[in-house]
Order: sequence, then structure tokens, then C-alpha cells
Amino acid sequence: TTSGSTETVPRTVYIIFISLVIDLLGFTVILPLLPSILDYYSHHDKDGLYPWLESQIQGFQHLVGVPNHLNKVLFGGCIGSMYSFLQFVTAPLIGSLSDVYGRKAVLICTMCGVAFSYAVWAVSHNFTLFVISRVIGGISKGNISLCTAIITDVCSAKLRGKGMALIGIAFSLGFIVGPMIGAQFAMSLKATSEFYIIPALFALTLAIVDIIFLICTFQESLPPEKRAHSIASSFSGAVSYINPWLLLTFKPVQKLSLKDHEALQKCGFIYFLYLLFYSGLEYSLCFLTHDRFQYSRMQQGKMYFVVGLAMAAIQGGYVHRIPPGKEIRVCLLGVVTIIPSFIIIGISWTPSMLYFGLLLYSFASGTVVPCLTTFVSKYGSPTQKGTILGIFRSLGALARALGPFLSATVYWWAGPVVCYIIGGCLFIIPVILLRNMQKSLIGQPNQQ
Repeated sequence: TTSGSTETVPRTVYIIFISLVIDLLGFTVILPLLPSILDYYSHHDKDGLYPWLESQIQGFQHLVGVPNHLNKVLFGGCIGSMYSFLQFVTAPLIGSLSDVYGRKAVLICTMCGVAFSYAVWAVSHNFTLFVISRVIGGISKGNISLCTAIITDVCSAKLRGKGMALIGIAFSLGFIVGPMIGAQFAMSLKATSEFYIIPALFALTLAIVDIIFLICTFQESLPPEKRAHSIASSFSGAVSYINPWLLLTFKPVQKLSLKDHEALQKCGFIYFLYLLFYSGLEYSLCFLTHDRFQYSRMQQGKMYFVVGLAMAAIQGGYVHRIPPGKEIRVCLLGVVTIIPSFIIIGISWTPSMLYFGLLLYSFASGTVVPCLTTFVSKYGSPTQKGTILGIFRSLGALARALGPFLSATVYWWAGPVVCYIIGGCLFIIPVILLRNMQKSLIGQPNQQ
């Protein structure tokens, strides 16, 4: 909304912020529990899927001398990659559907899918049902890209950075509180073998509350006159949304100038590389602390609490105030910071050293993705925003689909030190690309 020369953040942004916090509280409950959940299924899997998977890798495992307790790292990486691969397939399709049918109906449908995934998790007495719950969750998790599209719908270019920073703060709050709640549930129920049931029911309850909240408070942000006229015009060929090359080139987005298309392509590729390296190391973090420091579920929760608190402070006190045009400069600083952070985490031999690495990691986690998302959100017409941001999120999901599996494989085969040092050094590539992009933007309006 605009009043004279003063602009205020629209009410819709705060509604989306609250909805995201509720959603992410449920989503992050599982984080400190994952190593314990996989430990549980390794001993109690009644249908035999877990031991069957172990038997498939046994020959190579013995050949390279990998101990059995590291199998959960590999399986955890596979589950994380599968979840994100499904997001990769569905995120741009969900974004395009919202361009045609409006944001509200599609957003509520995705949240219903998320709620159903938690219901299946609550009854997952075997590993097969747990995997099915993650499949349903991955297919449904298009609500994040929809939220970024909604922010773009209702915010002017001047306010868009603040809106994206609020999304980042919602993530931070989710990562502060959600893992602590999950760990608290697990600790209070540690005498019970099926400790995952109460956290799953808690996540299900939050999802239902979120759905009711959106139905009652959220007003459609994309009016009919601004919507795409047909599925065909918005999809531009559904196959292009699951073709990595077409996504990296933003081919489904039509009627953009050559300069804008090139800027989107560069930013999309940097985002993909950053999340490819970042997501794998991030996903294996709970396994590293579980194995090296014997962290309990509560200690895992405290670790995520500290990281989330640092991210929230960075986003609320710093990212929120980044002026338009300075996003790439801040993003570059974030990626440079993450190189020493992962190396320090990988070689840490004391909790103090680990937490120093985690503070550096928190700065990058709090700056890079919000800045890149704000930069990309400047491009395209109102009917293209959902598609552009859906593709952008889909590139992130593709990176997250590959990252955990690749990182877990290196971790499983060569150990955490090698895994984290190699991963940290790989960030030099997006640093170089960002520096080149920064130079190419000099002289353009509102860019530095």
C-alpha cells in the first residue's frame, strides 16, 4: 500500500509470514530426530525394507571398509535427495497453476498434501511408510515458492527485499523453535520405542491450524485480470519444467528482453551451484554431530536453535535493511564466508570449534538465498512472477535433490573431514561467478 511518498508493508505479507512460521515449525520438528529415526528402523523395521537396502550395498561396503553405523548417513542422504527431487518436479508446476487459478486455492491444496504426509508419518511403524510420508511431503511442498510469488504480487520493487527478508526470518524462527520442540518430544518419550508418533501428530496439528488460518485470513493476491489465460500459456510445455537445461536457461519464461533473460540465467546457475554444495553439507550436519560428538536429540535441537537464532538476528538486523541494488554484493560476502565455515565444521574436534564454524555458516544461510530471491523477483510481468519464482525454487530443489546424496556418499566412503573440506573449497566456483556477475551489473540502475 502507498500513502503519499511513504510505503508500508502490506497486511498480506504478515499473513504469509505467520503461515510460513507455522508450516516451518512442523517441517523442522524432524531435523534432530532423523539420525534416531533411522537408528530405530535399523533395529525395528518390520517389513524388511531397511535391511534389504543394507544388503544391496553390503558388497561395496565391505570392499571399501565402511562401518555399518554410517549406512544411516547414506540412507538419510537418499531420503533427503528424494524429497527435494519431488519438489523439483512439482514446484514450477504448482507456480504455474497459481498463475492461472490464483494463489489461494493452490496454496491451500499444497498445505492439505503436507498435512496428509504428517498423518502418514504418525502411523509409520515401518520404514516403507516413513518413505511414503516423505514422498507425499515432497510432492506437496510447493507452498514456499507460492509464498515468494505472493510477496512479489503485493509488494512494490522497493518493498520486495523486506518481504523476502521476512520469509527468511520465518525460516529462521522455524529452525529456532521446531527442532527444539522435536527434541523435547523425543526426550520426554525416550522410554517409548515409537518416539516419532507425538512429533508427527504435533506437525499434523500445525498443518491443520495453518490451513484454517489461510482460509480465514488470506485474500487472493493475484486478481483474475492479472492471471495467465490458460494452463498452456503458463506452462509453455510442461516438459520444460522438469528438463534441467531448460530450467537453467529459464526457457519457459517468454517475452523477456535478452538482457533480462541473461541475468536470470546467470543468477539461476549461481543459485543452483550454491545450493548443490550447501544442501549436502547442511543435510549431513546432524549425522556429523551424532557420530563425532555423540550429540543426543536434545543437543541436536539446541544446535539448530543457535543456528536459527543467529540467522534471525542477521536477517532481522542486516538483510532487512539491504537497499535495492546491493543484493549481489551481500550475496558474494555470504558465499565467501561459507568457505571457512564448512572447513572449520569438518575438522572441528571440540564443540566450541564446531559452534564457531556454525556462526559463520549462519551468516551465509541468512543472506545468500534471500538476496538471490530478491534479485530474481525484479524480473518479469505479474503473470510471469509465479513461473519465474517457481523455476527458481525448482532449481534449488534440483540442487537439493543431488546435494544430500552426493555429500552423503562422500561422507559414507571417505569420512566427514574429507567431505567437508572438499565441499567448502567447491564454493570458490560460485564466488568467481558472482564476482563476474557483479562486474557486469555495474552501471545498471540500482545495481552495484
